[in-house]
Amino acid sequence: MFPRSVIRRVSFILIAQKLGYALEDIRQLLNTLPDKRTPNKEDWAKLSEIFNAHIARRISELTALQSSLEGCIGCGCLSLDKCNLYNKNDNIAENGAGARFLLGDSPK
Repeated sequence: MFPRSVIRRVSFILIAQKLGYALEDIRQLLNTLPDKRTPNKEDWAKLSEIFNAHIARRISELTALQSSLEGCIGCGCLSLDKCNLYNKNDNIAENGAGARFLLGDSPK
């Protein structure tokens, strides 16, 4: 059917997508692997280090999100001027998409 090296690369793509990597990032990671031979243990270990760093970062972000949300439970947003997540007039949008304060950006 398919060579094992192809199946491994497809598996890598699926795992990377589940970890939140964009396809362009996955392509760049795959480009670090050898073309002329099946990747060996050392090749995959290098990618594993990158994955581990990514996972550690995500865990840290999610833990911060969890802590932030604990303060929101029961708040009802009756006092937006005191809310740590409120972004009046979307002033922080220039820093990128997503929940910027939860990603570590500070209000201006």
